[in-house]
Amino acid sequence: MMRVGSMALAAGLVLAGAAAQAADRPLLGIVSISANEANNARYIAGANAAAKEDGWQVSVIDAAGSADQANAAIQNLTGRGAGGIVDMVFPWSSIGAGLAAAKDAGVPVVTWGGGLGGSVAATNGSGAPIAQPVIDKLVGDLGGKGDLLALTYRTGEVCRNRETLLDQVLARTAGIKVTKNEVRIPGYFEDGAQYANAWLASHPAGDGKQAIWGCWDDPAIGAIGALRQQGRDDVGVYGVNGNAQAIENIKNGHMTATAWEDSYQEGYQMVKLLKAIKAAGAGWAPKAVEVPAVLVTRENVEAFLKQHPDAAGTP
Repeated sequence: MMRVGSMALAAGLVLAGAAAQAADRPLLGIVSISANEANNARYIAGANAAAKEDGWQVSVIDAAGSADQANAAIQNLTGRGAGGIVDMVFPWSSIGAGLAAAKDAGVPVVTWGGGLGGSVAATNGSGAPIAQPVIDKLVGDLGGKGDLLALTYRTGEVCRNRETLLDQVLARTAGIKVTKNEVRIPGYFEDGAQYANAWLASHPAGDGKQAIWGCWDDPAIGAIGALRQQGRDDVGVYGVNGNAQAIENIKNGHMTATAWEDSYQEGYQMVKLLKAIKAAGAGWAPKAVEVPAVLVTRENVEAFLKQHPDAAGTP
């Protein structure tokens, strides 16, 4: 009986010690638009790796595509005494209440794809630079003429910026006719398949060059399901972010190209930057710290994977 009591006491002391150790570490809050989406998960993994090295304890909140939930999460994290907050994808203009609370409490907020504005200290993963190479390839493959289904998402700053870039490029290419459909979060796979099915019904095989573009990979991957069900291999499919599923689809010949975003490094570098932001205080100048994208195609996918083997799965 005494032995059991001693063991229980020892276990209690270990737990108490662990809790005290955690309490000594500053809290880093991560507010994600969709924590389980592959690219988001890679970013969070990179952020967690940097946080572990720098002594942060991490709290990840999935706002499930809701700006209201994101604002509430940032306010909650501020109330919990967070030392820094990462906003993933929500545009700075949609998280004003959260930014105001964080600013009043002196908590730096950085964004991944949310842009610079308000009191945001730094950003990376900006939408347009990542999408540029794959949009250029898409337009080049169509040869300036054909039909395009664009799967968009306007709640997120990243996708809005990518859609704007697409519009700017297509404005110089009058021969490409565009149909746009906006997908939901959650529900992007299903929406991609549904919109593709409807679009394919009015775009039969042999009716000129045709392509489908997703403002990130997953809606385009949903569209691939519709294409395969209908036995259509004449439609080019383009995504952005380069998640493992997209890379696999390119290897298997179902997807044409994606722009691989090294979101693990983006998450890692952004958390590493927080030390400098906090040390500089009021002297910090907001800035973008971008990681260049890599265009992945059927022609270079094998060489790409030799150089970036981790791209085949979440690190």
